[in-house]
Amino acid sequence: MRLRVEFTTEPFDLDEAPAHAVVAREVVEVAELDAVDVGPFGNTAEGGADAVLTAVDALLRRSLTAGATRVSLQINVVEEDHR
Repeated sequence: MRLRVEFTTEPFDLDEAPAHAVVAREVVEVAELDAVDVGPFGNTAEGGADAVLTAVDALLRRSLTAGATRVSLQINVVEEDHR
């Protein structure tokens, strides 16, 4: 099964990325995911279910420890391409 996670961490700071946002970005960039898109107002990552769920666990733990007061996320099952 493939999953896509979309997430944001708060509080926002438009002038400089807060520590919790930097940590969250690092987590998904080093995870064994197929696709990662990091942006100022939202982030997405996609991959196998085990890799996504492992990354989400680390993302939640590390970003909360780094000062996030809220983490919003959505996980969707992604249709696999059977060509």
